[in-house]
Amino acid sequence: MLKYIDIHSHLNFKAFDENWQAVIKRALDNNTWMINVGTQVDTSKKAVEIAHQYKEGVYAIIGLHPIHTDISYHNEEELGETGKEFTSRGEIFDKNVYLELLKDPKVLAIGECGLDYFHMEAGSIEKQKKAFIEQIELANEINKPLMLHIRNNPKDKKIDAYVDVLEILKKYSKVKGNVHFFAGSIENAKDFLNYGFTLSFTGVITFTHDYDEIIKNTPLDMIMSETDSPYVAPVPYRGKRNEPSYVKEVVKKIALIKNLPEEEITKAIIANAKRVFRI
Repeated sequence: MLKYIDIHSHLNFKAFDENWQAVIKRALDNNTWMINVGTQVDTSKKAVEIAHQYKEGVYAIIGLHPIHTDISYHNEEELGETGKEFTSRGEIFDKNVYLELLKDPKVLAIGECGLDYFHMEAGSIEKQKKAFIEQIELANEINKPLMLHIRNNPKDKKIDAYVDVLEILKKYSKVKGNVHFFAGSIENAKDFLNYGFTLSFTGVITFTHDYDEIIKNTPLDMIMSETDSPYVAPVPYRGKRNEPSYVKEVVKKIALIKNLPEEEITKAIIANAKRVFRI
């Protein structure tokens, strides 16, 4: 019986090359479904290939991550334990390639797409915005939801990626979707919820209270759970490679913060995922 769903993982990354089958088996054996999310053409194709190995419970989302629109600098910790979780070649969004992938019934949405201001090289924001708008227009064309990636630069408080993303959505988007790894303010959360986007939370909520008030104020029908594997493993797995079966710890924490039975949270999250991604 389906109990948990990890709506954003990356078993399509090199970190799982040697044992993604075992990781998926562990999740499915624990009644956990997952959606693997692409970040550029190669990881998008891999997400679809993995999904096709399973009759149910494993799905894909394909798209171009904002940091991969440029040849990007990465902090050592972003590269993971092996130093090769991802590389960014500076990809130009190719509508035809992604449109072909989107014909696959295992592909549920477009993303992760959006804006990332963490490392702002000269001209990178304009490249990001161009690719983001192109993916929104493709989502409109085929009526698929969006999986959003939004990240601010903690050293520059004058700009807000959440504000900029919402402004672009209001101008171009006819579809809704989910804000992955929500890390914005309470005001950002209200704005996206009011616009009709769900918010998903990761293992970060198990070791910080920064998002407690946001979670408390997010309606049950607008909240989702994710791992963002292989990153940010929740307590008690912190420091290890994350995986979809650990999403139950995120769900437990959401239940604790909202002071509601875990079963009520699990049912709501599953219903939300099925509604948003039409599973």
